[in-house]
Amino acid sequence: MNAKRRINMVYRVYAEKKPEFAHEANSLLSDAHSFLGISSLTKVRVINRYDVENISEDLFEYAKKTVFSEPQLDETSDEIDKASCFAFAVEYLPGQFDQRADSAAQCIQIISQGDRPTVRTAKVYLLYGDLSEKELADIKKYVINPVEAREASFEKPETLAADFSVPETVKTLDGFTSLDRAGLENLIKTYGLAMDIGDIEFCQSYFASEKRDPTMTELRMIDTYWSDHCRHTTFLTSIDKVTFEDPLIEETYKDYLKTREALGRKGTPSLMDVATLAAKYLKSRGKLAKLDESEEINACTVKITVEVDGEKQPWLLLFKNETHNHPTEIEPFGGAATCIGGAIRDPLSGRSYVYAAMRVTGAADPTKPVSETIPGKLPQRKIVTTAAAGYSSYGNQIGLATGMVDEIYHEGYAAKRMEIGAVIAAAPAENVRRERPTPGDAVILLGGRTGRDGCGGATGSSKAHTATSLETCGAEVQKGNAPEERKLQRLFRNAEACRMIKRCNDFGAGGVSVAVGELADGLDIDLNAVPKKYEGLDGTELAISESQERMAVVVEPKDVSRFLEIAKSENLEATVIASVTEKPRLVMHWNGKTIVDISREFLNSNGAAKHTDIDISAPMDYNKKTDDDFETTYRSLAGDLNVCSKRGLSERFDSTIGAGTVLMPFGGKHQQTPIQAMVHKISVENGHTDTCSLMSWGYNPFITEKSPYHGAYLAVTESLCKLVATGASFKDVYLTFQEYFERPGTDPKRWGKPLAALLGAFRAQKDFGVPSIGGKDSMSGSFEKLDVPPTLVSFAVTTEKNDRIVSNEFKTAGSEVILLRPDYGADGLPVASSLIKVFEKVNKLLADGTAISAYTLTYGGMAEAVMKMCFGNGYGFRFENDLTMDDLFGYGYGCFLLELKKNCTEGKTVGFVTEQRLMEYRGKCIRVSELLSIYENRLEKVFPCNLPTDRNSQAEMRDFSYTAKPEERKAPAVAHAHPKVLIPVFPGTNCEYDSAKAVSDAGADPKIMVISNLNADAVSRSADAFAAELASSQIVFIPGGFSGGDEPDGSGKFITAFFRNAAIKEQVAELLDKRDGLMCGICNGFQALIKLGLVPYGKIIDTDANCPTLTFNTIGRHQSRIVRTRIASNKSPWLSGVKIGEIYSVPVSHGEGRFIADKELLLSLAANGQIATQYCDADGHATADIHFNPNNSMFAVEGITSPDGRVFGKMGHSERVGAGLYKNVPGEYELGMFKNAVNYFKL
Repeated sequence: MNAKRRINMVYRVYAEKKPEFAHEANSLLSDAHSFLGISSLTKVRVINRYDVENISEDLFEYAKKTVFSEPQLDETSDEIDKASCFAFAVEYLPGQFDQRADSAAQCIQIISQGDRPTVRTAKVYLLYGDLSEKELADIKKYVINPVEAREASFEKPETLAADFSVPETVKTLDGFTSLDRAGLENLIKTYGLAMDIGDIEFCQSYFASEKRDPTMTELRMIDTYWSDHCRHTTFLTSIDKVTFEDPLIEETYKDYLKTREALGRKGTPSLMDVATLAAKYLKSRGKLAKLDESEEINACTVKITVEVDGEKQPWLLLFKNETHNHPTEIEPFGGAATCIGGAIRDPLSGRSYVYAAMRVTGAADPTKPVSETIPGKLPQRKIVTTAAAGYSSYGNQIGLATGMVDEIYHEGYAAKRMEIGAVIAAAPAENVRRERPTPGDAVILLGGRTGRDGCGGATGSSKAHTATSLETCGAEVQKGNAPEERKLQRLFRNAEACRMIKRCNDFGAGGVSVAVGELADGLDIDLNAVPKKYEGLDGTELAISESQERMAVVVEPKDVSRFLEIAKSENLEATVIASVTEKPRLVMHWNGKTIVDISREFLNSNGAAKHTDIDISAPMDYNKKTDDDFETTYRSLAGDLNVCSKRGLSERFDSTIGAGTVLMPFGGKHQQTPIQAMVHKISVENGHTDTCSLMSWGYNPFITEKSPYHGAYLAVTESLCKLVATGASFKDVYLTFQEYFERPGTDPKRWGKPLAALLGAFRAQKDFGVPSIGGKDSMSGSFEKLDVPPTLVSFAVTTEKNDRIVSNEFKTAGSEVILLRPDYGADGLPVASSLIKVFEKVNKLLADGTAISAYTLTYGGMAEAVMKMCFGNGYGFRFENDLTMDDLFGYGYGCFLLELKKNCTEGKTVGFVTEQRLMEYRGKCIRVSELLSIYENRLEKVFPCNLPTDRNSQAEMRDFSYTAKPEERKAPAVAHAHPKVLIPVFPGTNCEYDSAKAVSDAGADPKIMVISNLNADAVSRSADAFAAELASSQIVFIPGGFSGGDEPDGSGKFITAFFRNAAIKEQVAELLDKRDGLMCGICNGFQALIKLGLVPYGKIIDTDANCPTLTFNTIGRHQSRIVRTRIASNKSPWLSGVKIGEIYSVPVSHGEGRFIADKELLLSLAANGQIATQYCDADGHATADIHFNPNNSMFAVEGITSPDGRVFGKMGHSERVGAGLYKNVPGEYELGMFKNAVNYFKL
C-alpha cells in the first residue's frame, strides 16, 4: 500500500467490545459483586489499548479495523472519556512476554510484508459507581498481579523503544575467597541465593583452589545447578539414622536395606535411593526388559510394538510428569502454561511427538470468600481459575489432547498450590539416535529468543516462601509462547532432522547454563550468539534465563547446514551457540571475555554433602466415619469438593485434537460419567493403528496426611486399578511419581513424611512387580507455618489394543452389578497377590463380554462409583439391603464394581441398574436428578458449565431444511481423480496432521505448507510460494488451531491478513470463479473464512459491521466436548452425500464459535440453503441449550457455505474421525464431507 511515511511516532487506538459482547467487563462486575462483595460498583468497561511505532499512518488506519478490532464486535476510538468514573490501566512488566502485542505485530507485518512494527498493549478499566478508596484498591488488587503486571500511565509515550543501558561486563565478586562465615551468610541473603552455608563454603574452597574469585555469572549458575529443582539436593541428602514408631514401616525399611545390600549398592541411603531402588530390583529380576536406557535423560522411555496398517513396528513410548507449583502460586497463568510447556519439552527432546496430557492439581477451597485469603497470597479462586486458563491456553494452542483434568482440594494447598502436568509421547525407534557428543560437535539453539523472564526460576521454586519473599519473585516466572513450541513439535516429527541429533536437552530450569551445560562434559559457549528478545541483557541473564520454547541439540559438523535449513523450513530460528570440547570444563564467553570457566567435576559434585536423621511417626487412623442417614450422606457426598463435577474445569481443555481420543473425559449419552484412565491411540503421522496408550493417577491427601506410608501404597494401588477398570491387561505397566512435601529443614519428623511415603511406594512396587521409572520431587511446599499435605501422586502407564478398552458408565437398565474385592492384610492394605488375581478376573470378564462396564472404588467408595456410573446414561440404582453404610460410603481401594451382561458366579451382588432415576436403599430413595444438581452446582460459580438457556433465543429457534435441486450441483471445470488439497500452516495452527490424514483417507492428495514469518523477506517469499501452490490446487483447507494465539483479542486475524495479500487473493478468486474449486475451514479456519467474507459471500471482501461473524462463547471460556449436529442443507458439494435432518456427532473445541448475524440476513442465508448444519438436542432439533449448542450460536448455526456451496465453514472438527474413537459417547461421527469433496471432482 502507498504509505505516508510517519514511521517515527507512536500511534494509539482503543478497542472496546460492544455492550452485547462485553463478556470480560460483565464478568469482572459479577466477580466484584459476588466474590469481592462490592455492591456499589454499577458498571464496568474494559478497553484494550494499543500503542504502535515503526508503522505508516495509513497502515495503522487499516490495521485499526483488521487487526486491532473487528467492526462487527468492537468500537474503536483515539481517546476515551474517563469522566464520571474511576479509571486505571494495566500493562505487563517490562520483559514479560505479551502475546497480544506480539501477534498484533506479526499480523501487521503479514499485511505490509515489511519490517515488524513495535506494539505495546495495556488494558484500561473504567469503573462506575460510588466506590470507596478501599473498594477501588480491592478491585485493583484483584485484577493486577504484581508478579507479572503493573498499573500503567495514561500518557502516550514519545517512543516505544526500550531505553536499556547496555552492559559490557559482569561483576567479579572480589574478596569472595577471603570472606568469613558471617560474610558468606550475608552474601547468600544479599543475592537471595538458594544454596546454604555449606554449599557456599564449598564454592569458596573450589575458587580458592582455582586461585581466583568467581564472577557473578558463575555464582548464579552454580546456585542454579545445585538447586533442589535441578539437582534434587533434598532427595540426595544422606540419611544417617532412622527411628520408627511403627513396626510395619520399620519392617519395610529393613527390606529396603536388605534389597540395597543384595544389589550391591554403595554409599548411604537417601530419599532418592528409596525412590529408585524398587525399579533397580525389578530390573535385576528381568522385569524391565523393555526399558529404554541411555545417558540421555529426557523422559521415562519404554520399548513398545505399534501395529500400523497391519505392520508391527518398533516404537518408543515416552511419558513424563512435571510441576510448576511455585510459579503457578505467584503467577497462575504463566506458571501453569509453562508447566505443561515444560512437561511437553522433556519427551519432545527425546525426539518424540507429544500427543496427550493429563492435569492433576491441588488447591484449597476456591469457594471461600476473598476476605479469607492468607495475607501475601492470591485468592484461591483467582489461582484455580487463572491457572486453568493458562494451562488450557497453552495445551490447546500447541495441539495436545488433554484426556483427564482433576483438582484435589485440601486446605494444606493454601501453603502452595500443586500444579502437575503429565504427558504421553511416542516415536518410531528408528528416528531416535542417542550418541555421546565428541569434540568438535556443534550445539544448536532452536526456537524462542532469550529474555529476562524466568531468571532464577529454578532457585525460586527450591525455596520456602513468606509474604515478603513473594514480593520479589516476578522475574522468576517463565512466560509461555505455545505457537513457538508447536514449531518444535513439527521439527521433531521430521525423521531426517531427528536422525541428525546425537543428544538433545530442553531449556527449562537454569537456561543455557543447564540445558547446554548438561549436553557434554566439555563445552565452549558463546553467549553473544544467543538470540535475544531485546537488548540490554548481561552475560548472567543470558546464561540463566529460563525463557521458554527453546531446545539445545548436538549435531556433527557435517550436519549443521542441513539441520539449520530444515529448521528454517519450519519457521524456526536456529543458531549455533557452542561447541563440544575435549577438556571437561564448562566455559562461557561474553563480549570477548570469559565469564564462566568451571570444572565438570566440581559442577557434578552437587555442592556440599548433606546429612540428616529421620524420625517416622506412627500412622494415624485414616478410615472414614460414616453416618446412618442414607439420603443426607449421599447428598453430602455429591457436594464434596473432591467428588463433585469438574466438568466446568475439564471442558475448557481440548480433549480431541490429534484424532486419537478413545475415551472422552466424560461418557454416556449425557457426557456425565468421568473416566478413570485416559486412552489415546498412539499418534501415527502416516497410516492407522489400533495400539493405544493409557494413563491413570492415584492419590488421596486425607489418607496420606494421616499415614504417608499407607497413602503412597494406596496411590499406587489406585492408579493400577484404574487401568484395569478401563480394560487394560495387567502387564507391561510402568509408574512415575510426583512427590510434593513440606520443606523439611532440619526437623527429623518433617523428614519422616517423605521417607514413609517412599517406603510405602517401595513396598507397593515390589508387591505388584511394577516399577516407577521416573518422577519429580518438589520439597518446598511451605509458606510460613502452613504446609502442603504429604503428597505422592502415582501415575500408571501401559498400552492396550483399542478393542479391549471399556468405558465406565452403566450401559443397560436391569443389569446386575457385582463387587470384586481383594483380601486385606492386618495393615489395612490390599494383599497384592489377591489383588492381582482380582485384576485377572476383571480383565477376563471385560474381555469376554461378561462385564460391560467397570469402576474401581476411590475417594467416595461404592456410593461415588455408582452415582457417577449412573449419570452418563441417566440411570438409577437399587442397592442390596445387606450392604452397610460403611460398605457404601467407606473406602474400598482395590475393589471393583462390574456391570454384567451375562450371568457370572464371581463376586458379590451389590445391586441393579434401574430405568427409574432413583438411588434406592432399604426403603429410602433419593432422585438421581437431585444428586446430579448438587454434583454439578458445587463448583458452578468457580467453573461454570450450566448457563441458563436464553428464552428468547429458544423461542426463535427453528430447524432449517433445504434440499438441493440437481441443477444446483455444478460440476468442476476439470475432473481430478485425486484432487490436490493445499493446507496452510500458520504460527498457531495445530490441526494440519488430522486434516491431511482425513483428506488422504478420502482419496485426495494433501499438501501441507508452512507459512514463514521469521522476517520480512520470509513473509514475502511465503506469500509468493503459497500463491504458486494455490494455482495448481483444487481444494484449499484451512485447518483449526490458534493462529497467532487468537490474538489480538480475536481469532483468525493472522490468517485473514495473509489471504488479503494481492497475489493470494487473486489466486483464491481464480480457484473459485474459474476452476470451480473448493474451500473449507474448520474451527480457526471457519473463523478465517467468515472474517474474509468467503462465507457467506463467496469472495474476499473488507467486512463491515453488517457482516456475520464468529465471536466468544457466551460461557466466557473454551468449550471442548461432543455435540450433535443436524443437516440443514445439502446444497454444498461437501455435503452432497447426506440427507436433510440426519444427525452427526462431532467434537468441538473452541473459544470463539458463537455465530452472530443480522436476523434478516441469517434467514435469507437459510432460504438460499447456506445454513449447512445446526447444533441440535437429543431429539434432533435446533436448540439454544448450552449442553447442545456450546457457544449460543444464533439459530444454532454450526456451519455455513458460500452462495453456491463450494466454500464451507464449520466449527465442529469433522476431520477428527477414525475407527474406535469416542467409544464412551454414542453417535454417528463420519459426516463424509471429505469423500464428498473428492467425489465432486470425479463428476
